[in-house]
Amino acid sequence: MTAPNLERITLAGGCFWCLEAVYERVKGVHHVENGYSNGQGAKPTYEAVCGGNTGFAEVVRIDFDPAEVSLRELFEVFFTIHDPTTLNRQGADVGTQYRSGIYWHTEAQRQLAAEVIKEANDHHVGRVVTELLPETNYHPAEAYHQHYYARNPDQGYCAFVVAGKVEKFLASFKRLVK
Repeated sequence: MTAPNLERITLAGGCFWCLEAVYERVKGVHHVENGYSNGQGAKPTYEAVCGGNTGFAEVVRIDFDPAEVSLRELFEVFFTIHDPTTLNRQGADVGTQYRSGIYWHTEAQRQLAAEVIKEANDHHVGRVVTELLPETNYHPAEAYHQHYYARNPDQGYCAFVVAGKVEKFLASFKRLVK
């Protein structure tokens, strides 16, 4: 984080390319970084994480200005653009690395996340599987994963999966679009 007024939250909701592509379009978000979090070992690689034995989740670290966008609004986007009711999967992406998770950095974030997860769980009739833990053992993803959708919009996965999440965000959250 560069500015003292920014906060950081870490989210897992399937492939990090999807979350990154959406959150890069949210007003008040100053930086999004794809990475791996809450697993075991040092310096995980994409290949190792995809192997399913590291315990790492694909995540995005979001640095945002709470004067421009609230954490609650970021959570609203999160619970709209991914399915929090599928354990260790989003669509065709299957494995623990694709789990739903909120990895907090402060006690206030934990409290708000718990409240929002309860609301989502009420909405989804008790089926929400989003884990709520402190962020631990974070590592940035390889450089080629950063800003992936922006650099590869016509790549198959981007065109058919990521684009749909971006479109859903743009249609659902006009007030939050940069």
